[in-house]
Amino acid sequence: MALSRERWELRLFLLLLCLYVLKAVSVDVEKCDDLRLGQYICDSPKINDVTQEPENCTNEIAFVPCMPAPNITCRNYSGVVNTFSGKEVGFYKSFTCRNVTGYSYKVAVALSLFLGWLGADRFYLGYPALGLLKFCTVGFCGIGSLIDFVLISAQVRGALER
Repeated sequence: MALSRERWELRLFLLLLCLYVLKAVSVDVEKCDDLRLGQYICDSPKINDVTQEPENCTNEIAFVPCMPAPNITCRNYSGVVNTFSGKEVGFYKSFTCRNVTGYSYKVAVALSLFLGWLGADRFYLGYPALGLLKFCTVGFCGIGSLIDFVLISAQVRGALER
């Protein structure tokens, strides 16, 4: 009888130990993206000398690598729980940026206003086919020049960007 009671106590102990280990393992570790300010440091974005905007700006969003502070445990960008030393990338922080082409807005508006009927604005913006078409048709008899001037002045997306 005493032997079966010891087995029962051993089984109960092992069951409780397994439950404790499972609870400790299943504790939800927060994602590195959710760290508070001061618990991580991000690299500065690489700036393009021509456009003065961050490199790799796509869809008006750029990303910089961020490293959690030493001894911070969190789930990194690939889903792996890690305790960081301060040198590993834990996540990539996004920030907004403009996708610029390096063309001057003032020059584009001036060319569109004064030489738009010759297609100079479209040549300047890098659309030689449209510029040649406007030149050959004298700005689509003035109507195309007026529409282009309004589009460029209003900074309609696509008129100034490729």
